[in-house]
Amino acid sequence: MAYETILFDISDGVATITLNRPDKMNSFNEKMHEELRAVMPQLQSDAVRAVLITGSGRAFGAGADLSENDPSDPAGFDAGATLENNYNPLISFLRTLEKPVISAVNGAAAGASVSLALAADICFAAKSAYFLQAFCHIGLIPDAGSTYFLPRLVGSGKAMGLAMLGDKIPAEEAAQMGLIWKAVDDDQLMNEATGIAKRLAKGPTKGLAMIKQAMNASLGNSLAQQLDVERDLQREAAQTADFMEGVQAFTEKRKPNFTGK
Repeated sequence: MAYETILFDISDGVATITLNRPDKMNSFNEKMHEELRAVMPQLQSDAVRAVLITGSGRAFGAGADLSENDPSDPAGFDAGATLENNYNPLISFLRTLEKPVISAVNGAAAGASVSLALAADICFAAKSAYFLQAFCHIGLIPDAGSTYFLPRLVGSGKAMGLAMLGDKIPAEEAAQMGLIWKAVDDDQLMNEATGIAKRLAKGPTKGLAMIKQAMNASLGNSLAQQLDVERDLQREAAQTADFMEGVQAFTEKRKPNFTGK
């Protein structure tokens, strides 16, 4: 189907979502949220083994499109409801999706668009891109998961500075502090991100989903609890066809042919 605010494509097992409101710096509006929800079932299909998210034009995303609502009218603007109905389900979906998710930040990422980028399992950024926790400049708090992601990625000290100062963080600095996986030359961003997405799509995606599950669980677990998680997931992973194929390919000294089963 055709979309107004996003582009959607599935090729070689990779579903690519491109935020497509370049004239509005790909800011979120109600229609974009609606269309992102519409593609969620397709991301869960067997045809998709990895997901790549990027933006069109000069920005990855500028956060919420405040022109769609009037924040000066408290009766008509419920920021909490917007999060509950739109952003939170999206972020939760991506974090729990049993497939690798990659973000390719092609330009400015501000506000909730930073949260979207960081919700991915692996985040690439063009060297000209930057990350901006803009909320403090208008009296709000980071949302859509940023207060969860930031301290876990860069530590509480850096996270507090990012949130309270609201400075632009260039992509290379973001990579150095551990906020993202890698900063790459602008003209190589999509080649590299797409290459990694295809590589993951050809991998043992059932096992990759369990890696994701284990890593997410570890953030709130004690060592003893996490050891139990590893035991249970490893037992499950060892029953997959991909594990059997991986062992057989290793024994036969050939490249494995994983099917995600």
